[in-house]
Amino acid sequence: MAHSHFPTTSEISRRQLLDRIAIGFGGLAANSMLATEPRAANSLEQQNSLIVRQSHFPMRAKRVIFLFMQGGPSHVDTFDEKPALSRYDGKPPPFKRTRVQFGDRGDLMASPWKFRRVGESGLPMSELFQHLPAVADDLCMLHSVCETNVAHGGATMKLHTGDEVFVRPSMGSWISYGLGTENQNLPSYINICPSSIHGGVNNWGAAFLPSIHQGVPLGTPGYPNANASEARFKYLSTGGLRKQEQLRLQLLNELGRQRSTQDAQLEARLQSFELAFRMQMAAPEALELSQETAATERLYGMDEANTANFGRQCLLARRLVERGVRFVQVNHAGTLKSEGIPTNEQWDQHAYLKKGHEVNAAQIDKPMTGLIQDLKARGLLEDTLVLWGGEFGRTPTVQAGNSMDIVGRDHHTDGFTMWMAGGGVRGGFRYGATDEFGYYTIEDRMTLHDLHATLLHLVGLDHTRLTYQYAGRDFRLTDVYGKVAQGILA
Repeated sequence: MAHSHFPTTSEISRRQLLDRIAIGFGGLAANSMLATEPRAANSLEQQNSLIVRQSHFPMRAKRVIFLFMQGGPSHVDTFDEKPALSRYDGKPPPFKRTRVQFGDRGDLMASPWKFRRVGESGLPMSELFQHLPAVADDLCMLHSVCETNVAHGGATMKLHTGDEVFVRPSMGSWISYGLGTENQNLPSYINICPSSIHGGVNNWGAAFLPSIHQGVPLGTPGYPNANASEARFKYLSTGGLRKQEQLRLQLLNELGRQRSTQDAQLEARLQSFELAFRMQMAAPEALELSQETAATERLYGMDEANTANFGRQCLLARRLVERGVRFVQVNHAGTLKSEGIPTNEQWDQHAYLKKGHEVNAAQIDKPMTGLIQDLKARGLLEDTLVLWGGEFGRTPTVQAGNSMDIVGRDHHTDGFTMWMAGGGVRGGFRYGATDEFGYYTIEDRMTLHDLHATLLHLVGLDHTRLTYQYAGRDFRLTDVYGKVAQGILA
């Protein structure tokens, strides 16, 4: 039996209500209306619904946009400037390397790009980014993220779920479970163009949480998503479900005849069906980008072939969060083989570092800058948290065995950079530090459990209190670890 952290009441259950009314579209509409009323639900219904729930303490952020850079961007080539790499370029590192390594590592290598100070805050940023300096004073750099798996699969799962081995609920699912959604006609958690590798659906799944809280995928990674609404939700709006409606309604009738109020799986399935029907009306409007002005499309780079794809994803994210979706993930993933770079992950430059990172940065620079500017102009940035980063960083040393014209860097987990913007964090601020070579974290160490604890704190949730009992144990996103990085709070 699974139990939530929410209180129980003696209110009538949904299944009892369904017993008393006609099952069908009228009943579904009634349930939809009842869901918006300020009435308490019993514990089982609360777990399996998306009703807005009270946070543990006042929120700094009401919603989250996670810009996931699959493959591992190099921190020493993007945001963590290390002049010592130029002085020691081509020399063996004067420090002890960690024993856990993914590939063979050679000598130290200077960054191919120059750094400069940007914004009034003077944040260091490499020349890979030409647009992002415009919002530098909104960025909170996290330079001390560490303690993750050295392989893509384990690292990606740990970043998303807090565990690198076992299937656990994703951070978006935990936030959905803890807070619900402000729009009962849309999912609380949407994942735009998610990858099917390195954990795949487990990275945005609900695991043992009720399935209503799992991420809803939209689009396919590595492919142009100019018709993203058609790729996923046009199916809902043009009758794609009609062939299944009779079967689903038949199942709903059967569910309505069930007398037990303790079957979480049946409740979750019922909630999912209700949401699917309501989405037929709400989703097409939310995903209709033709409502946006030409100026907005230019802001996101949708008028340029190189930035149109990621720009469209970022614009979709803004439209979704402003309509009440609680957690939206935008994925920069796929392959670079069309660019002549033989790699499977977007940022995984074991070789071709210079060409690969230049291609990647050019694709995301203008769109993510436009996203922050757009959120700020609409008054949304102050209570929307934007999180950027990959599953790990890259070594300050060269990948051994590569010739100098195709050099790259190996996976690195002992200190790398992510950043946040908006949502109650300090803008134009640097938190934590790595050593002079960017190898070890030496200040304000931030493990992934600490990152998750801080993320939950920003949305008003105490990571030690957001628990779910499963198989006789209380689980949480941060397991038995995690501390909030108080220093980044505005």
